[in-house]
Amino acid sequence: MPKAGTIAEIQAAIAGGADPQGLVTPLWERACALEPELCAFAHLPESAPAAGSGPLAGVTVGVKDLIDTADMPTAYGSPIHAGHRPTADAEIVSRLRALGATVLGKTVTTEFAWRHPGPTRNPWNRGHTPGGSSSGSAAAVAAGIVTLALGTQTLGSVIRPAAFCGVVGFKPSFGALPRGGVHPLCGALDHVGLFARAVGDVETAFALLTEAKPSARAGSEPLRLAALAPPNDVVSPDQAALFDATRRSLADAGAIIEPVEASDMLERIPAIADTLIAYEAAQIFGELREVKPDMMSGHLTALVDAGRATSEAAYRDALAVQSDRRQAFSERMKGYDALLAVPAIGEAPAGLASTGDARFCAPWTVLDAPAVSLPVGLSPSGLPLGLQLVGRPGADLPLLATAKDFCAVVPLIASAPPLP
Repeated sequence: MPKAGTIAEIQAAIAGGADPQGLVTPLWERACALEPELCAFAHLPESAPAAGSGPLAGVTVGVKDLIDTADMPTAYGSPIHAGHRPTADAEIVSRLRALGATVLGKTVTTEFAWRHPGPTRNPWNRGHTPGGSSSGSAAAVAAGIVTLALGTQTLGSVIRPAAFCGVVGFKPSFGALPRGGVHPLCGALDHVGLFARAVGDVETAFALLTEAKPSARAGSEPLRLAALAPPNDVVSPDQAALFDATRRSLADAGAIIEPVEASDMLERIPAIADTLIAYEAAQIFGELREVKPDMMSGHLTALVDAGRATSEAAYRDALAVQSDRRQAFSERMKGYDALLAVPAIGEAPAGLASTGDARFCAPWTVLDAPAVSLPVGLSPSGLPLGLQLVGRPGADLPLLATAKDFCAVVPLIASAPPLP
């Protein structure tokens, strides 16, 4: 079965006379063939969707089931909304279609993007989680079913599954991609993000979606990175070793790597995130908690109950501290191209009951900073390991330019998941 190509490969094929529909149909067939094994899709159409025209013609996209599509059901990962058909596409979907991209299907999300996982399996080892909440999007890209996929992140729901599934995950700055038609979990933290197998694909798609021009770093200037070393008592030895080896490789290639200490800036971040999400979730899901409690998971029920116990004063204080820490981080990052950090504790955990720990993703979500997860290694068990680059808030395309220069020194993994 053919695999999805990169945007550049697809554009070159079409320029050479390839029919966009001839590129889309085999990938719909691939999705159908692999679905029993991966369970990446909440909905696949009964026949191959029509290819569009434009700069993204022939490019297949998986759309997280949290994001509205008028021609496909959108259930938000909940039985409460099973079969729900939105009246209009989300704005981000409309933009993709206008560019010629083809929505291949709706990808699995955890329930309302919170912690109750769906059935999706990790393409590298079906006994391991793909991460979440954008589970199906990361898996579908890793499996070569789609070139691009849409995800959302409120804590770590793009960066972490990208790391677990061995793909590039990009969480832009807050509000950089539109959220209209995306079911909210926490308006103060919700981000729309992108998955692909190459940094160039993310850069091309993001630039087209935002009508911005890709940027480039000055070729003669060495990379200048702040390095936030992970705590060795938390991350796996393999993840820690990858961070250290990468730091040495970059320094050997001429990059300027400066260790940073950020505990003063990050110490309240987990509490801020907990307060904001719980308070807003109680407003969003409180009525469902009363009307259909038997159709909500214990994870979401507990979140709503925690939000009801959170005062408005505590919520306002959390917003104020978030704004203060965002400014502090922006100042701290002056003079650096990016901050180098880990995206996860280590490889994807075994089992499907949990989507993993978001502690190394949440700070940059709270701080509204763009972040990109890069798959640069494999664990001894053959599962992907990633690293994360974080930029200043608002510096999305400069961060992706930095990521491309980073990959020139530290290449992405070249192997593919062992799929049937």
